[in-house]
Order: sequence, then structure tokens, then C-alpha cells
Amino acid sequence: RVLYKKNALDSDRMQQLNSIDINWHLCYHSWNEKFNQLCAFKTQNGHSNVSKYVTQTKFLGQWVVNQRVFYKRNTLTSDRIQQLDSIGFEWDPREVSWNEHFDQLCTFKTQNGHSNVSTLDTHNTSLGNWVRDQRASYKKNALSSN
Repeated sequence: RVLYKKNALDSDRMQQLNSIDINWHLCYHSWNEKFNQLCAFKTQNGHSNVSKYVTQTKFLGQWVVNQRVFYKRNTLTSDRIQQLDSIGFEWDPREVSWNEHFDQLCTFKTQNGHSNVSTLDTHNTSLGNWVRDQRASYKKNALSSN
């Protein structure tokens, strides 16, 4: 592949390799393979936030992390961005999580007339913890302006 890229591969050898359908562009094949795995994961789990800490998904999870990094660095091709967008890829899972919790808090306030969610409320433990964390960030003047 290195010689092929440098246009230095002997034509006979290139012909031999072509006769067995060598994949000259392995990175494209590999990316598409991972993308297909991500599509299957999303179909099965309803989201694209693959954990890199779970043994069964660690390689796909790291690939997902890498796509987000490449996107932030502006080094991901527009075709790949489009492919990921087409399946509802979440570029910033923290933002998605924040918005989901905020929506839950709005619903809670509508139903209860207040936004004082207790961390001890067994029906709203996650929301209570999120509200606690938002208050702590506010006190530290560390809430994002977004």
C-alpha cells in the first residue's frame, strides 16, 4: 500500500494484487465498517453513545470518541459528517444529556409547582442529582453560558 500510494509499485505486482481484489484504501473500508457497526448499535440501543469502557464495545466506543474529536478539530470530511448526521449522531453527548435533564426539570416543575427535586426522591434520583450539580456549579460560578 505504501508503494502504491507513492506510485512506486511495480505494475506486474500491482496487477497481481488487483487480480485478488486488494483493498488499496483500507482506512475507507475500516471507517465504513465501524460506521455500519454504529448503525447496528444505534438500532439496537436507540442512541449512538457507545461506551469505550464496556469490553464488548470498547473499540467502537473509542472510534465514536475519535469521530467527535476529528469533528471538533475540523478534520472530519464533510461526507463522513453527513453520514453520521444521517443517523442522528450526537456530536456532544453532554449537551444532549443537559437538555434532556432540563426538559425533565421543566416537566417536574409543571407537575409539582416547584423545581426543588430531592436527591432522595426514588422516582427522580437522576434528576435530583443533576439539579444538585447545577446548583453547585452555579455557586462556583461555573455554569456554562450556553
